Amino acid sequence: MSSPLTLTGKVALVQGGSRGIGAAIVRRLALQGAHVAFTYVSSAGPAQALADEISAAGGKALALRTDSADASAVQQAVQNTLEAFGRLDILVNNAGVLAVAPVAEFDLAEFDRMLAVNVRSVFVASQAAAPHLGQGGRIINIGSTNAERMPFAGGAPYAMSKSALVGLTKGLARDLGPQGVTVNNVQPGPVDTDMNPADGDFADSLIPLMAVGRYGHAEEIASFVAYLAGPEAGYITGASLTVDGGFSA
Repeated sequence: MSSPLTLTGKVALVQGGSRGIGAAIVRRLALQGAHVAFTYVSSAGPAQALADEISAAGGKALALRTDSADASAVQQAVQNTLEAFGRLDILVNNAGVLAVAPVAEFDLAEFDRMLAVNVRSVFVASQAAAPHLGQGGRIINIGSTNAERMPFAGGAPYAMSKSALVGLTKGLARDLGPQGVTVNNVQPGPVDTDMNPADGDFADSLIPLMAVGRYGHAEEIASFVAYLAGPEAGYITGASLTVDGGFSA
């Protein structure tokens, strides 16, 4: 696979980059020429393997163990990226957790952690990165089509956390637009990853809801993120862009 080196000279930080959609984003940004730092919380082996894979292909990558629920750790990840690569141009907020339970039984500790990872870490990372993002800087949040459609019971807090990114993205776009930084929100539908495999427990109920009749591939999300990170997307900001195979149509 080849791709134009539209991100040569750029530095990216991807929150939650060791597996699934995050790993595909890391690979794609590196393929297009960016130096990429990415965080992980528990997948040390896959994270180092991904960094080694990119280095072996001639790129530069840095794996940073970071719990996105810990605001100070997120801030430190931004600082570590700056120290390693000397600049920061692209922030991708992909870290996320999912908990599903009936509303009467939903554990508040799970609720708080989900908001800390899915919402607060996005703001914390953006706040820490913003002073270092210059003209052409990019913040790309990874939301979910569940902000638009929640077709099963038990997912209210998750849907709320992803809906929060819609408003946060719009607000940050207004705040950072004057310094030449765009902020957008990508909302994937069901994607074939180890968290929600195309042959998993939920597949039989989800596939009929997609207009294209299949799960997405992580690379399909990553290619769109790379487009938003690139020079041709400079007039797109404050947008929530759904990539879901027609799940919410």
